[in-house]
Amino acid sequence: QVQVVETGGGLAQPGGSLRLSCAGNGSFFYIYSMGWYRQTPKNSRELVAEMIFGTTTNYADYVKGRFILSGDTANAMVTLQMNNLEPEDTAVYYCKLVEGGLNRYYDYWGQGTQVTVSA
Repeated sequence: QVQVVETGGGLAQPGGSLRLSCAGNGSFFYIYSMGWYRQTPKNSRELVAEMIFGTTTNYADYVKGRFILSGDTANAMVTLQMNNLEPEDTAVYYCKLVEGGLNRYYDYWGQGTQVTVSA
């Protein structure tokens, strides 16, 4: 059974920093990607950053230069360092792990962690 476990998040002031970590527990054929998405009550879930095959990293435009995704997808671990936080970054953040298989992909999600940016 696969589990995606998230840690981190919480409350930060504008301009502050927070770190989110994600670990995938279980047996995988191979891991295609790991990344973070976020969702607010007004918006659908959207990509924040993802790492593909442990080499290619993609960021949403609104976090470029502020957030850094690092980790080792081969070992099912990634960390999102969030710097210079803005109130607009307030959301529930979800970790997504995509497992590759024979001609198909499987998505696994974490339970979500709240990030609140407020003075």
